[in-house]
Amino acid sequence: MDVLLQEFTPQTTLPWQVIAVRLVLSILLGGILGFERELAERPAGLRTHMLVCLASTTFAIVSVEIVSLPVFDEEHVRADPIRLVEAITAGVAFLAAGFIIFKRGHVRGLTTGAGMWLAAAIGLAAGLGLWLVAALSCLLGALVLAVLRQVEVRLALKDASEE
Repeated sequence: MDVLLQEFTPQTTLPWQVIAVRLVLSILLGGILGFERELAERPAGLRTHMLVCLASTTFAIVSVEIVSLPVFDEEHVRADPIRLVEAITAGVAFLAAGFIIFKRGHVRGLTTGAGMWLAAAIGLAAGLGLWLVAALSCLLGALVLAVLRQVEVRLALKDASEE
């Protein structure tokens, strides 16, 4: 029974409380971006951005923990943190590309794809404990999405009234 308990409660480098906070806060930060996309009635909204952010955070935490395992000591493995960024970027780019549509001479979905990419970056920062980077990126991303959407709406209304 003790062996089974140890299997499901391994010692981690990061305290479980830190892991939990990183995961929960990444969901909240991803939700901020997703909420704006939801308001704009885009296909990738609240849940999608939250899940992308959470997945990136999970990958970051797992990477930190893997490097700390005794089986992967310096003699066996050399860690390259940039590979984590490359893997997450490639995976999210695949998802984001699915939202980009070219129809009747117009491209749609680029902002949604970029928002998902940003959610992944925020999740990665959160998973690595880079809270200032995660929070500032989230704040700036939300401002770009919300404020510039209003600017675009006003410009479209102005153009429509001039025609």
